[in-house]
Amino acid sequence: MKISWLKLPWVAVLLLLATLANGSDLAKEKRWQEQIADGLIDGEPCPLKAGDTGFFGIYTEASDGPTGRAVILLHGMGAHPDWPEVVHPLRTGLPEHGWATLSIQLPVLANDAPLGDYAPLFDEASPRIAAAVDYLRKHDNKTLVLVGHSLGAAMAARYLAGEDAPPVDGFVAIGLNVITLDDRMNGAKALEKIDIPVLDLYGSRDLDGVLASAGQRARAARKAGNDAYRQQRIEGADHFFLGMQDTLVRTVYGWLRRQFIEPR
Repeated sequence: MKISWLKLPWVAVLLLLATLANGSDLAKEKRWQEQIADGLIDGEPCPLKAGDTGFFGIYTEASDGPTGRAVILLHGMGAHPDWPEVVHPLRTGLPEHGWATLSIQLPVLANDAPLGDYAPLFDEASPRIAAAVDYLRKHDNKTLVLVGHSLGAAMAARYLAGEDAPPVDGFVAIGLNVITLDDRMNGAKALEKIDIPVLDLYGSRDLDGVLASAGQRARAARKAGNDAYRQQRIEGADHFFLGMQDTLVRTVYGWLRRQFIEPR
C-alpha cells in the first residue's frame, strides 16, 4: 500500500510512524483505551510507559485495601485489558480475595493479522511487562504474580525466561499453547527456563494445540527442575472458560492462596 504522507493529519502521521516503528497497532490501542476508560466501573485507568511507548493499564485495588499482593493480567491475541472473557472476571474477582490487579495492554495487530505476525511483538511485550512490575513494586507490592491467557501467557513465559527480566514470584498460564512458528512464541521452550511457581491451567474443551501440548509443557517444567510447577485441567471448560468464570476465579485464587498465603 502506498501512503500519501502529505494528505494525512499530523496526529495520524505520528500514530502511523509509531506503529511502523514498534509493530503494535497503536491507533487500535488508543481507540480501545478511549472506549474502556470512559466506561470503567471497577478499577481506574493506569497510564504506563515502556521506553518511549505509552500504553494503557487498569489498576483495581484489593477490596479491603492494600495487602502487598498484586497480579499482572495479560490478555490474549488481539484483545484488551478489560476483555470480557477470562481477563475481566479475574481483574474484578481477584481483588475480592485480597489481590490487587493491574491489567495491561499488550501489543496488538489488525484483526485479520496471522498468528505468525505476532512473533516480533513478543520483543515489545517484555518491556511492557517489566514496566508493570516496576510500577507495582514502587507501590509497595511485595508479592507479584503474572497471570496470562493464551498468547498473553506465551508472552509472559517469554518474559520470565529472559535473563534480565525484573523478577516476579509466580506465574499462572491459562490456555498456554506451544507455538512452533517462532522460538519466541514457544511456551514449552520458555518453561525450560522458568523456576518460579507455575500453575499451567487449561480446560478439557480447550484448543487442540493446548490439549495436545500438555505433556510437552509438563516435560519442559521437569527439565527445568521446577518442583513448584503444577498442571491442572478443568473439566468442561473451553479456551475462554465461557460459563465457568466463577470456577476460573476460584481456581486461580485457590492456587494463589496455597502458594503465597497459607505457607506463611
